[in-house]
Amino acid sequence: MIKEDRLNSWNEQLQGKSPQEVIAFFLGYFKERIALSTSMGLEDQVLTHMISKIDTKTKFFTLDTGRLFPQTYDLIDLTAKKYKIKIEVFFPDAADVEKMVKEKGINLFYDSIENRKLCCHVRKIKPLLRATRNLDAWITGLRHEQAVTRKNLKLVEWDNINKLVKINPLIDWTEKQVWDYVNRYNVPVNPLHKKGFASIGCQPCTRAIEPGEDVRAGRWWWENPETKECGLHQR
Repeated sequence: MIKEDRLNSWNEQLQGKSPQEVIAFFLGYFKERIALSTSMGLEDQVLTHMISKIDTKTKFFTLDTGRLFPQTYDLIDLTAKKYKIKIEVFFPDAADVEKMVKEKGINLFYDSIENRKLCCHVRKIKPLLRATRNLDAWITGLRHEQAVTRKNLKLVEWDNINKLVKINPLIDWTEKQVWDYVNRYNVPVNPLHKKGFASIGCQPCTRAIEPGEDVRAGRWWWENPETKECGLHQR
């Protein structure tokens, strides 16, 4: 475990640095024991572009829940080829999924928050533990502006659930900054973004948002904003 004073020191040292500078610092520090966890969202695509310009040998991984949009699978393939990188895909345990569906139903997540969190646990959290087993740190695309559950995040944190250092290079970026970067560098993104999908996860749990809604409003839209995390970034 990284001590709190080390985390505080990093946050102070890297305050005001660009995302690229933050990424380069931690790629150099953790070397082969750091990875980008990508859901193929806007922020993760920006980070993939940034990292590929620094070191294409960096580890990249994504979680295939088995319920993703077809466009997401196409983007995984396109991104890997464009940047000449390997994106490792982690799947949920088939026996776990079969047991859950047998007991709770195929669309159990609509019935209760408890069921929805169970589905996320089986399809996301357990695969994430396997994906990060040999890592000391992971890079994410979290931003303060995304949701009320992310207002207090820091640039560098200790992830007590996964026992890793969590690095959020885009934490202070606005949505406009993200899109400006995408457009400037022709970063490939999910075509669903142009159809009103701001945050894209599993197909049954994602909808387009209305004008004025926050970017996470389309995720688990039947729940209150305070509960709308899958557990990957739970605090």
